Amino acid sequence: MKIACVGEVMLELQVSTVPGPAQVGVAGDVLNTAIYLRRMLPENHSVSFVSLLGDDRLSDDIVKFIAEQNIDTSRLTQLRNKLPGVYAISTDEAGERSFQYWRQNSAARQLFQAEAEPRFDMLAGFDLIYLSAITLAILPQNVRLCLLDWIDSYRARGGLLAFDSNYRPKLWESEHAAREIIGASWRRCDFALPSVDDELAVFHEKDEAEVLTRFSGYTGCVGALKRGVLGPKSINEVTTTSSFEPARTVVDTTAAGDGFNGGYLAAKLSGRSQSEALDQGHELARRIIGFRGAIIPV
Repeated sequence: MKIACVGEVMLELQVSTVPGPAQVGVAGDVLNTAIYLRRMLPENHSVSFVSLLGDDRLSDDIVKFIAEQNIDTSRLTQLRNKLPGVYAISTDEAGERSFQYWRQNSAARQLFQAEAEPRFDMLAGFDLIYLSAITLAILPQNVRLCLLDWIDSYRARGGLLAFDSNYRPKLWESEHAAREIIGASWRRCDFALPSVDDELAVFHEKDEAEVLTRFSGYTGCVGALKRGVLGPKSINEVTTTSSFEPARTVVDTTAAGDGFNGGYLAAKLSGRSQSEALDQGHELARRIIGFRGAIIPV
């Protein structure tokens, strides 16, 4: 299976004090999932990262890093006179994060844009496309709508869509805009990977039961509702799994949800059961939060 992970990759700054030294890494929600998905999948599947970067030295380093993760970079285009986005992470004593972003002029914001109308040639030939609401949030509204229309035709031809809401309010022009686009994406997806906190914030539901009821109305989609330490709830499939062991040590929750997505999808695409997929995603997320940073050692 050929898989495309579509999103923004940024420079990640791990900051403890200011002024002071920062550890520089490479990350982004969709890239994090791509890396963990590639690690967990058999070699007969391919994972490509689809995005835009600049033509600067740091962008060159990012492309090299992604390729070193055994991820195909042939759909990762570098634009003249553009730069990658940057974000800084501060982590408190409980391992919870706060973020500061510098991404307004990121090359990835020009994804799919052409002179006359949006073009989606970069997505041709893939069996499954994975993206998140962050991918959609950084795009202009007309490109979002055209992409959703293209996804309709792509799925009609047999393509699959996996989606994670990953709601970041500051990236959207309004909560209403986010709700419309995220809701439209859920209605089109084959693998749904929402987080309960995101869904409650976007759709104003009172609890996870209401979230699961809404997802039961999305025909043809299966997935997992991520609930942090409580573990995932199955979406639209009956499972035997009822409880999940919490992590013994929480160092940094960065990329826990992204890693869960990679572990879950790898299991499903390998033909494993829903219960096995939930277990694999949760176990990978438990490992990730025991390390600092988005990408843990192999």
